[in-house]
Amino acid sequence: MPKRTDISSILVIGAGPIIIGQACEFDYSGTQAIKALREEGYRVVLVNSNPATIMTDPDMADATYIEPITPEIVAKIIARERPDALLPTMGGQTALNCALALEEMGVLKEYGVEMIGAKADAIDKAENRQRFREAMDKIGLESARSGVATTVEQAFAVLERTGLPSIIRPSFTLGGTGGGIAYNKAEFEKIVREGLDASPTTEVLIEESLLGWKEYEMEVVRDRKDNAIIICSIENVDPMGVHTGDSITVAPALTLTDKEFQIMRTASIEVLREIGVETGGSNVQFAVNPKDGRLIVIEMNPRVSRSSALASKATGFPIARVAAKLAIGYTLDEIQNEITGATPASFEPTIDYVVTKIPRFAFEKFKGAKPELSTAMKSVGEVMAIGRCFAESMQKALRGLETGLDGFNRVPELAGAARDTILAALSHRTPDRILKIAQAFREGLGVDDVQRVTGFDPWFLRQIEAIIAEEARISETGIPQDAAELRRLKAMGFSDRRLATLAVRGVGVAGGLGETQARRSGLLHDALRAMAGATSEQEVRALRHKLGVLPVYKRIDSCAAEFEAVTPYMYSTYEAPSFGIPEDEAQPSERRKIVILGGGPNRIGQGIEFDYCCVHACFALAEAGFETIMVNCNPETVSTDYDTSDRLYFEPLTEEDVLEILRVEMSRGEVVGVIVQFGGQTPLKLAAALEREGIPILGTSPDAIDLAEDRERFARLVHKLKLKQPLNGIAKSRDEAAAAAARIGYPVLLRPSYVLGGRAMEIVDSEAQLDDYIATAVNVSGDSPVLVDQYLRDAIECDVDVIADAHGEVRIAGVMQHIEEAGVHSGDSACTLPPYSLPDDIIAEMERQATELARALKVQGLMNVQFAVKGGEVYLIEVNPRASRTVPFVAKAIGRPVAKIAAQVMAGEPLASFDPFDLRPNHMAVKEAVFPFARFPGSDPVLSPEMKSTGEVMGIDRDFPAAFLKAQLGAGDRLPREGTLFVSVKDSDKEAIVPAVRTMLAQGFKVIATGGTERFLASRGLDVTRVNKVAEGRPHIVDAIIDGEVALIFNTTEGWQSHLDSQSIRASALEKHLPYYTTAAASLAVARAIAEVPPGQLEVRSLQDYYS
Repeated sequence: MPKRTDISSILVIGAGPIIIGQACEFDYSGTQAIKALREEGYRVVLVNSNPATIMTDPDMADATYIEPITPEIVAKIIARERPDALLPTMGGQTALNCALALEEMGVLKEYGVEMIGAKADAIDKAENRQRFREAMDKIGLESARSGVATTVEQAFAVLERTGLPSIIRPSFTLGGTGGGIAYNKAEFEKIVREGLDASPTTEVLIEESLLGWKEYEMEVVRDRKDNAIIICSIENVDPMGVHTGDSITVAPALTLTDKEFQIMRTASIEVLREIGVETGGSNVQFAVNPKDGRLIVIEMNPRVSRSSALASKATGFPIARVAAKLAIGYTLDEIQNEITGATPASFEPTIDYVVTKIPRFAFEKFKGAKPELSTAMKSVGEVMAIGRCFAESMQKALRGLETGLDGFNRVPELAGAARDTILAALSHRTPDRILKIAQAFREGLGVDDVQRVTGFDPWFLRQIEAIIAEEARISETGIPQDAAELRRLKAMGFSDRRLATLAVRGVGVAGGLGETQARRSGLLHDALRAMAGATSEQEVRALRHKLGVLPVYKRIDSCAAEFEAVTPYMYSTYEAPSFGIPEDEAQPSERRKIVILGGGPNRIGQGIEFDYCCVHACFALAEAGFETIMVNCNPETVSTDYDTSDRLYFEPLTEEDVLEILRVEMSRGEVVGVIVQFGGQTPLKLAAALEREGIPILGTSPDAIDLAEDRERFARLVHKLKLKQPLNGIAKSRDEAAAAAARIGYPVLLRPSYVLGGRAMEIVDSEAQLDDYIATAVNVSGDSPVLVDQYLRDAIECDVDVIADAHGEVRIAGVMQHIEEAGVHSGDSACTLPPYSLPDDIIAEMERQATELARALKVQGLMNVQFAVKGGEVYLIEVNPRASRTVPFVAKAIGRPVAKIAAQVMAGEPLASFDPFDLRPNHMAVKEAVFPFARFPGSDPVLSPEMKSTGEVMGIDRDFPAAFLKAQLGAGDRLPREGTLFVSVKDSDKEAIVPAVRTMLAQGFKVIATGGTERFLASRGLDVTRVNKVAEGRPHIVDAIIDGEVALIFNTTEGWQSHLDSQSIRASALEKHLPYYTTAAASLAVARAIAEVPPGQLEVRSLQDYYS
């Protein structure tokens, strides 16, 4: 069927901010869909609230709305744009839920908008737990024994049939939000209440326990002519009980017999037919009982899902692109496979390699939360690796995680432990369970022992056991000195660093059980090398090169090499030469090329913003005539899409892997340079190794980046430029830290040197708290000193983004004012561009200082500077001479492709050839952070110097209150229009909060406050009612919150004790989904937004309209 000509404009709904369960894979799918639709000549309108996405770049869609994804706001966009169709399947659960709400409100009918990609009934049938079960019964597929409940009483009635343990799954939620596993009735009631609360339809499914069963997914694409293909099968290495997003997964499924696979394949296609998905990608999840082979359908997603990105990258089949084309009328046989350039999309992909995905977690950010996995997703990112066998793929993925692993590293606390201790550790579903399994094999446990406790399939366990057996051999005999044996180890995925570690440990001088390598010089070193074969990563690499043991590169071709791949999309492997030399498909070109190193797996502090910059570098440098080569291992991203760069290497970002890629690329053509400044800390860590090997680095020098990070060198530069810094010191022991804090004066800000995302940063008010910090948060030593800074209480923090060129020209790209005061990590603070309350002379002074710093550091490309303003003085906080997470927000706020311009400047283009930036646009942009506290029960939802947000949204409007209100709506906070406000603020905020309370009283709110705050506000003539603190007896404030008597909270704390005292207030507010603000500045902004902007009067405008 040809494409439809009865529609000409299509509205695409994005996924909103990056949150756990719905991350940047939806930017990837949305970007692919928009490109595919515009290619066909349709006018595309996009709505998405997330500025850090490629899809919201103004040149992607014809009209781009960065607006909250709420049915009311999207209805206004529909009224303004009058699209013919709505595509809701590219924006995750957010887009689906919004589309269904628009259908129910009658908006789609009123404006004649047709839902394409999936009809409302098909979405409801898949998402409504009762209807889905009935549909499965109809086609003869078994579901778990279950029942649907909309009240706690109904839930207990279902429990009588299903029994404990019980799995609770809320309807219409993402990433298992609100769900869990209950082992007793008290847990059951708690999870059911949370689930009913989380579900937009107040509905939960209660299922019999399938704990320990094997879990599989099928990625399926079907068209309206009933052509259906399986893109790939995915197998969870973890058994049921861990959310599939938190499980290690492999593709293709490795432990299914062909008969089992065919049954599952047929069942998947029957599910799509029955649900009615006829134009696009879906994902069907199954559970199989390993004891008797009983097959159960768990659920299906009638949309491009989180695993669709993984399946696309694993096979090279662009699911989102194909799904978008199917939605406009094409059939699979009419669409060409872009990878082969020769086959239609109806050819089912076949893969002749193994893909492993390992999730990345951030429990360390959420003190008080247990690092345990369940059916509610908790991972913040993932890494993907490709190898010719499971062992190679798995070990590449482990080192690609960037958590300090170079393979199956030891778990020191289990080394030499008793058998019962090891079995107890294995019984818990923790993020590092795979490492504990490997350690159990080291300690002499067998496959049967481990299988009984973990439920892992014996096949996977035998593979891990074989790796550990090899490790023992290497420790015993050292690194093999012949090519065949060394190649065999490399083909199992052993990294050079791992081999060196194992060899040195075998000699018995590795400092006990730690993962360490020998010192690099002297007689001892020479003797060690003689015994171990090599004592460092560099020595192993030299040995490997001498023996001719080099990786070869294979292309992802989606058809198991049956057709040649025209798009160079590659992975490395070590293969033995069968006829002559091993076949290498890299085929580097003769062109001038630039290599861009990506950011690796997403994590808190290094997310989609850095990938955004890398993608822009690819686009800009390709336009400038260079061949672009992308290296990354994150399957969720646009940077790893097959058509973003000229060549893509899907490889871990380690010294070994990157240097091998450069060896191949430098063998032909000219590598002009490598860009390490766009991917966050990940590529920066490789800069020293690249310099050592004589590889040119484009843009700002690694030495300048190091100067900005090195406390002592940077202090000298600040002194030379006569700039002001808060008092500071550096400490290599607890006593030095206490002395520095006493000299500077409490409160102080403590943090380790060289960190990302404010890791382990804390504001410390006393020596007792300093001792607690040193005991629990950091390991202080000469190698890892702690930085001690004066904390500028109640200062206003600002960010300045800068671009500078090789000729010394510097341009300010944006000045942002934080709404939260200094002390909240810049990634977690709301901020505005342009500044909403700073005087012009202060802004000019910050611009002057930033310009001086850029010239002094010889910046070529991007730089971010953080300042604090207090008492009319500007203090320099820190400088990052690289891309920062503010870049996409600044680009959207000023309407200029900041990262793209920076990449061209790094490649030698002078700034003079670009138009100047407009730093005072005729609108206000507000960035707000989005947090995952609800995912981590027990953690304290307070903002601090350590970053905790997973994503961000942007509100844009003519003035500050409207833009701020949009940012709150986009972040999921609906500000109340009536009810009771609770206020409890620290002494230094009492005067500042008066205008906010006065405003709220004028709006008709009742105000309650704790003793000290109530007395102060009453003394200012405000009508405030006193309420007990938690420590003052009941009924107290937490009782009022739990009983639903509070609608909004302003709560600021000072000092360690006050912070601890108020934790229960924040925790209960989180449980009740109440908007709460923990700084005075944010509280004032909220009061203004409520008073000045009725939500019904919010206007919508496209970015293109703002910029014109």
